[in-house]
Amino acid sequence: ATDTVGISMSISEMEDPEMKGKKKRGRPGKQTSNKKPRKSPTDKTMSVARGRGKANGVAQHNGDGGDPVTLFEVVKLGKSAMQSVVDEWIESYKQDRDLALLDLINFFIQCSGCKGTVRIEMFRNMQNAEIIRKMTEEFDEDSGDYPLTMPGPMWKKFRYNFCEFISVLIRQCQYSIIYDEYMMDTVISLLTGLSDSQVRAFRHTSTLAAMKLMTALVNVALNLSIHQDNTQRQYEAERNKIAGKRANEKLELLLQKRKELQENQDEIENMMNSIFKGIFVHRYRDAIAEIRAICIEEIGVWMKMYSDAFLNDSYLKYVGWTLHDRQGEVRLKCLKALQNLYTNRELFPKLELFTNRFKDRIVSMTLDKEYDVAVEAIRLVTLILQGSEDALSNEDCENVYHLVYSAHRPVAVAAGEFLHRKLFSRHDPQAEEALAKRRGRSSPNGNLIRMLVLFFLESELHEHAAYLVDSLWESSQELLKDWECMTELLLEEPVQGEEMLSDRQESALIELMVCTIRQAAEAHPPVGRGTGKRVLTAKERKTQIDDKNKLTEHFIMALPMLLSKYQADSEKVANLLQIPQYFDLDVYSAGRMEKHLDALLKQIRLVVEKHIEADVLEACSKTYSILCSEEYTIMNRVDIARSQLIDEMTDRFAHSVEELLQEVSEIFHQINVIISVCALLVFSFSAHDLTRWDLFGNCYRLLKAGIEQGSMPEQIAVQALQCSHYSILWQLVKITEGVPSKYYNDYGDIIKETLSKTRQTDKILCAKTLILSLQQLFNELLQDQGPNLDRTSSHVSGIKELARRFALTFGLDQIKTREAVATLHKDGIEFAFKYQNPRGPEFPPINLAFLEVLSEFSSKLIRQDKKTVHSYLEKFMSESMSERREDVWLPLISYRNSLLTGGDEDHMSVTSGSSSKTGSVRSKKGRPPLHKKRIEEESSVEGSWMMRNDTLQTPGALQTPQLTSTVLRENRPAEHMPDPDSEPGSENDYVHNPQMQMSWLGQQKIEEVNRKDRTGMNYIKSRSNQGVRQTVRGLMEDDAEPIFEDVMMSSRGQLEDMNEEFEDTMVIDLPPSRNRRERAELRPDFFDSAAMIEDESMFHKQTI
Repeated sequence: ATDTVGISMSISEMEDPEMKGKKKRGRPGKQTSNKKPRKSPTDKTMSVARGRGKANGVAQHNGDGGDPVTLFEVVKLGKSAMQSVVDEWIESYKQDRDLALLDLINFFIQCSGCKGTVRIEMFRNMQNAEIIRKMTEEFDEDSGDYPLTMPGPMWKKFRYNFCEFISVLIRQCQYSIIYDEYMMDTVISLLTGLSDSQVRAFRHTSTLAAMKLMTALVNVALNLSIHQDNTQRQYEAERNKIAGKRANEKLELLLQKRKELQENQDEIENMMNSIFKGIFVHRYRDAIAEIRAICIEEIGVWMKMYSDAFLNDSYLKYVGWTLHDRQGEVRLKCLKALQNLYTNRELFPKLELFTNRFKDRIVSMTLDKEYDVAVEAIRLVTLILQGSEDALSNEDCENVYHLVYSAHRPVAVAAGEFLHRKLFSRHDPQAEEALAKRRGRSSPNGNLIRMLVLFFLESELHEHAAYLVDSLWESSQELLKDWECMTELLLEEPVQGEEMLSDRQESALIELMVCTIRQAAEAHPPVGRGTGKRVLTAKERKTQIDDKNKLTEHFIMALPMLLSKYQADSEKVANLLQIPQYFDLDVYSAGRMEKHLDALLKQIRLVVEKHIEADVLEACSKTYSILCSEEYTIMNRVDIARSQLIDEMTDRFAHSVEELLQEVSEIFHQINVIISVCALLVFSFSAHDLTRWDLFGNCYRLLKAGIEQGSMPEQIAVQALQCSHYSILWQLVKITEGVPSKYYNDYGDIIKETLSKTRQTDKILCAKTLILSLQQLFNELLQDQGPNLDRTSSHVSGIKELARRFALTFGLDQIKTREAVATLHKDGIEFAFKYQNPRGPEFPPINLAFLEVLSEFSSKLIRQDKKTVHSYLEKFMSESMSERREDVWLPLISYRNSLLTGGDEDHMSVTSGSSSKTGSVRSKKGRPPLHKKRIEEESSVEGSWMMRNDTLQTPGALQTPQLTSTVLRENRPAEHMPDPDSEPGSENDYVHNPQMQMSWLGQQKIEEVNRKDRTGMNYIKSRSNQGVRQTVRGLMEDDAEPIFEDVMMSSRGQLEDMNEEFEDTMVIDLPPSRNRRERAELRPDFFDSAAMIEDESMFHKQTI
């Protein structure tokens, strides 16, 4: 009994003795002699109603909204275990297989999103094609969505449950029901018909179902094959026994079992052939990329699961052909399917012909335009390399090598893994370690590091050492962190059997070493790789700390020796001096390593004395700055050494300046001394406060002498200017920190005087300067705090306070500053909406908070100009913005309110120059006096508000400079007199393009008038024509601002303007109408005749 083959059966099938018997297969619709007679429709209805709540094949829902009763609803919700759902269906199939199959058919129909239902009469009397045609007619064409494409976690779970249901169904039926020649024939026939439909939902759903069904059948076939092999071995073992011990009954039982298994195997193969030839070979080249991807994904599963049957050229060719698919997601599925095959080295012999045929295509895909595809192609090439070193040529490998310098990090990391496997993996670690010990080396990585240096030099992309290190970081960390081996190669003489590093190789090794130190200390990719710094996990943080301690302990001792050896080479020294910034400086004190600190400071001093190269001196200055950090106890020791060096340098500088100016010694010698010393002081000044050495005085003397004599060398003049510049900057730092400075009063007066002169010269440019300075401060704040500004912080309050002070500089005369203030608001609005939020339109623009700063200037707008600015603001606003009330939208709300305050009270007519109310009063009282009329005209919206009074002058004691565009108009004809207070825009635009001589506010009014003309209302048109002509003439003659053509009035502004003449008329905001035709345009064409790609040869020739 122990030798018999045990084949497990599902519980539901074991309970039915009729199903366990030897198969006597019947045709669909016919009953064999050992099957129960077909029940009447009434009996079927009653039996199924007890099981699944159906009557006559139509789903019945509980009236009280209780548990789901259809198979589709049960699978969609996924509340029941899938095996229990399948067992329930099997039980109903045993009772009445027609109604059970009808339930399954409707399951596939409903999973496709079809609202129709197949009834029992249709199932019995209609062919599959007729049923599908009927269901197609009942498909909802108004929606392009169906369960497999619907978004959301529920539908994602449905897809998983859908696939699991099919898999469990076959697994539970694999020992009897699938061999009855009824269930599987019906299901396969239905899925084949649906997969040939022009309706995408049917085709997509049925293809997925068929491919999962095929996968389940492949698993059944594999199990049958295993059972056949076991049965054959048992039969052979029993037959080889001697005649006395041989059990003939057992042999006969095993023969019968083997025959039955073979019959089952043949039956399963027929089913698989039907699915493959009837569905796969047509759908793997479907017009829909997702359907093609499903086919390729599943054939990869078959080849891996049952390689003896499917891993051959007859099936591999489909994957090879689809490598040329035009959609990236399909190419991606091809590569992942192949990766699963190449991972198993035992399958390589079967893949050899495929590799030779499609290797070139796979290598070319490492340059795919889709980064995800390129990454997987590189990984596949790496697997091919692991399986066979000879499979790839040198040219193939070189095509992958250069990708380690790619800016896209996943591609570079995948290429780094390939490079590691090819060049930097140790084939025999024990032998290499033994060889290193015999040579006296502490690390066996010497040859690999030499190879890394050679690769870096031969790649001819030397400026990207950081990219190379980052690419190899995940695969070759052990090699890249072997700093002991690197310093051995740099400091020690080569042993027997080793070659000495050349000068270029030493420079390259130092550069690579510094890059590995940076990567270990900072634990993030270099600039240009990745989207920014991410939060490290606890494990990554621990690794970072350990690496930083390791490199600090090593280079604290090694760095002075490296500087001593290479102190004459500026390139090497500049790189080596980058290392201290990655130290954990507490190690100097904790490990009592002050002597090594003294050695480092000594070497830095020697480097300073030998070099005048900018990069070397900058590195020295930066190193001093880092070592002088106040939080470390070594600060005093470093500060003393730095001060001693600067004392010596400043003394030499002062002495050389004195001799140079008095010409008491060789002038060329003094010039060289000044250049070398001044270069160091410039870089020291950039990082350290050297004002106590009073370098400004000697620099000023040099510059003054150069101006007076005109013979100062350019290099000295530039360095003296730089020193003076840094001296002033450090003084400004002290001012901002509250430290008294002798320059404070002088510079305060200079700033005030400059601002006053600028305002007198050109009010508009002055306003642009003010708003630009506020924008720069706002940008700096964004860089420091990120896009989520804390509007209650002191920094934001400081910018708002500065804006308030700037607003006070415009004074009380709003007529004179009208153009300048309006231009300031225009620039501020454009800045606030300049950059959209990368997270989407539902989030506020990045600079929207600037409107809160801009609100400080709203009080300087006259009432009618507030309306114009508000209209310009609405041009940048979407419909949803005006409805948002969250805190992040408060700046917009606040700014709009500041424009609407006082602006809605103004109902002045654009064409008449006066409001209807005041106009009626004047008509009763008569014509106003001349001086009152002039005042009223100045406040009108016409060109009259731009005709400034000749007597109005800009206040201030200083005279206007001669080189200005402001001209007095005395003794000139009126039509040629420019306004003394008109503000020039671009002088070139004004001179070369007379049509650009119109102010921004004026242009808004012209467009406002034009919009009213387009309304077709005669009573407005007749009253406005003459006013418009006068306005255009006045604006063209009197203003020099360029025209802005990009202003669009909002619908609300149009309604308000149309009703300006009627004060009691209520303005109505109508919601925007929705075009009904938009929905029709979004409907997909379910009956596209081009649903399939029939021309296979053309498909194979497609290139990506």
